[in-house]
Amino acid sequence: MTWIAAVARLRARREPGVLVTVATVRGHAPREAGAKLVVGRTGTWGSIGGGNVEAVAIDRAREMIAASQPEPELMDFALNDKVTNRHGVQCCGGTVSVLLEPLPVVRAVAVFGVGHVGLELARVLARQDLDLHLIDSRADLLDDERLGVLADAVAQVHVHHTPLLPEEVLAELPPGTHVLIMTHDHAEDAALCDAALRTDHLGSIGLIGSAAKWARFRKRLATEGGHDDAAIDRIKTPIGLPDIAGKEPATIAVSVAADLLRTFESAGD
Repeated sequence: MTWIAAVARLRARREPGVLVTVATVRGHAPREAGAKLVVGRTGTWGSIGGGNVEAVAIDRAREMIAASQPEPELMDFALNDKVTNRHGVQCCGGTVSVLLEPLPVVRAVAVFGVGHVGLELARVLARQDLDLHLIDSRADLLDDERLGVLADAVAQVHVHHTPLLPEEVLAELPPGTHVLIMTHDHAEDAALCDAALRTDHLGSIGLIGSAAKWARFRKRLATEGGHDDAAIDRIKTPIGLPDIAGKEPATIAVSVAADLLRTFESAGD
């Protein structure tokens, strides 16, 4: 597997890793500048030449993976028999600098309902480095022309057309996905709330709507769904910043996105 494929694999699995690159080489060394190695919790892909340099880099990369907020690092190696090495002697005669860059787990967000507000929200969130899942039961809202506004997205956008049971997508979402429920149908919203509370691997759950809507939903989740108060309290509603009162779709979208980013920051997510 190439290092590019390995990075993509870690991202898809929401697993942390470290990209190790030979930054500079002076004299003789096992690999040239630019050689790369990807280190995951249990696997490695690629090579920066083997021997002590690679072994030490892997050890340090695993320490970085275990750390909460690792920063990029440069490591210098002298390749001669006078240096005491942790993993044996490399006496090529040169010196090597190795750059270790953390590959953090990318956030994931799922927007159920890509109507006026949902599309505006997708446009805002698409400017973030995250996995963005857009789910709707209406095929016309997910066509290429309408979603063309996301063509330059920084996010990786995943589109799900769910004509029958949108809640089935919940089980397919990556662990820790933050869910925002804003479909065109209150019955669909209610089913999604119930299913989200039964899905253990999700992050935060947000629901758009009024206090009256939530009162009905809360009663239904308790009496028909059998959820206790602690479970129901996982659902945040209303979503958005409370001091932004505008009702235009773009205004609501900015408010909801800002609230979600604040959730990311407070959770260290």
